[in-house]
Amino acid sequence: MGDKIESKLLAKNAKVNTIPGFDGVVKDADEAVRIAREIGYPVMIKASAGGGGKGMRIAWDDEETREGFRFSSQEAASSFGDDRLLIEKFIDNPRHIEIQILADKHGNALWLNERECSIQRRNQKVVEEAPSTFLDPETRRAMGEQAVALAKAVKYSSAGTVEFLVDSSKNFYFLEMNTRLQVEHPVTECITGLDLVQEMIRVAKGYPLRHKQADIPINGWAVECRVYAEDPYKSFGLPSIGKLSQYQEPLHVPSVRVDSGIQQGSDISIYYDPMISKLITYGSNRAEALKRMEEALDNYVIRGVAHNISLLREVIIHPRFVQGDISTKFLPEVYPDGFKGHKLTDLERRELLATAASLYVAEQLRSQRFLGTLRIPIAKSKRRSWELSVRLGDGIYPVAVSKDGSSFSVEVDGMKLNVTSEWNLASPLLSVTIDGTQRTIQRISRNASGETSIQFLGTVYKLQILTKVAAELSKYMPEKAEEDTSSILRSPMPGTVVAVSVKPGDTVSEGQEICVIEAMKMQNSMIAAKTGKVKAVHCKAGDTVGEGDLLVELE
Repeated sequence: MGDKIESKLLAKNAKVNTIPGFDGVVKDADEAVRIAREIGYPVMIKASAGGGGKGMRIAWDDEETREGFRFSSQEAASSFGDDRLLIEKFIDNPRHIEIQILADKHGNALWLNERECSIQRRNQKVVEEAPSTFLDPETRRAMGEQAVALAKAVKYSSAGTVEFLVDSSKNFYFLEMNTRLQVEHPVTECITGLDLVQEMIRVAKGYPLRHKQADIPINGWAVECRVYAEDPYKSFGLPSIGKLSQYQEPLHVPSVRVDSGIQQGSDISIYYDPMISKLITYGSNRAEALKRMEEALDNYVIRGVAHNISLLREVIIHPRFVQGDISTKFLPEVYPDGFKGHKLTDLERRELLATAASLYVAEQLRSQRFLGTLRIPIAKSKRRSWELSVRLGDGIYPVAVSKDGSSFSVEVDGMKLNVTSEWNLASPLLSVTIDGTQRTIQRISRNASGETSIQFLGTVYKLQILTKVAAELSKYMPEKAEEDTSSILRSPMPGTVVAVSVKPGDTVSEGQEICVIEAMKMQNSMIAAKTGKVKAVHCKAGDTVGEGDLLVELE
């Protein structure tokens, strides 16, 4: 069942709904084009031995089919040592819903409800939940019965998953069977109360299943976010490598589970999948589970590598996701120009400015003290007010701060906000109350020129906080000219150069492939930003490159 070609044939024989397509092995790019035309575009080109979204490409025309055949076969060979491909009809705008099964060696098999895994990027799942907002009891039962029929047909014993694509009319089609425990299995454990790993071990030992189909409940709701070492601002997540200089899981938040294989000081390298952990929250209903996930993401401390917490948080609070209006195209549809982070409302902007200004003043006050006493015994009486200038994005905002006991009264845009916190500046997490609204923030960095980065509502914002006098003088500081990047190609991620398609003297056109970089088992085509002549090539096949490394220069 690990072979997509063989498993599809077995599924057909077991009377499981399958996607129209070509069931044999595709020999070359020309045959791929011929088959794709017969099936009708769009088509999905898939590695037979694939998994985890690797070796998969969607093609909408002949040219994309040729390119997809090349990349998918290379990725398949690199990841699985098997470059065989198959082609099938691409179901446009589907949901990805899978059925968890459990089967023993005595002919018994159960379906343990479904998981909705439609939030994906590059065919890899990012957010999963159980149950699905979309299925009705009849469709759930039909999918479950087909999944069990397939398991029995191949005499499967253990925990496994049968994956389906489901269209808007609730028609479902077999995608593949995963003969293993999946990353997202904890959400099923949360709503059924079964420990799937324990059940797998019992089955392997030869014991019969302890449960009947009627015993399998759906209690509450569970959501899982895959926390990746990725930069979500680049193609929804290009890999990031480095050492985890600080790492703290949000286990103090109720009904939170974190499955991870790393700890503070661990290295994230280019040789493995970039997943840091699986973050799972549970609630009596979906709204409760999502609210807990929001809190857990705010309380997750990850330093040293880029991570996708900002994207995860935006997905789970997006109105379309909250309403359950999702498909595998959710990310490109919601963010057609790429992910840009959280867009602040006017109120949220004022909250961030007030919080940043209060943090600055709290730090100034702390720097005047030594072991709880003033540094200089004859120091003047304490200041009670500060006039600051805060830069956020393209805006510069005058902010007035006055101290009132342990609180700060902050005036922004002519409005006063009351900011309260314990101001434990050594903690990576700060709980701040702004006019009665509690926010968990993280200060990521600061420097002597007043620049500071604060994680607020999941997104990291860069601010500059100066006194009124310093702000007036700062306009005389020269600005650094931006580099013209149209004539150079830099690596957007760390990885290995697989192929270089140009040499010095070649003329390239805008959008033409220059080289291919493999990072964490995924191949990425690097293209020219403009038409020009190649001046120099700074890499060759087999080279390891870092993010920002110069690859090619154009004249």
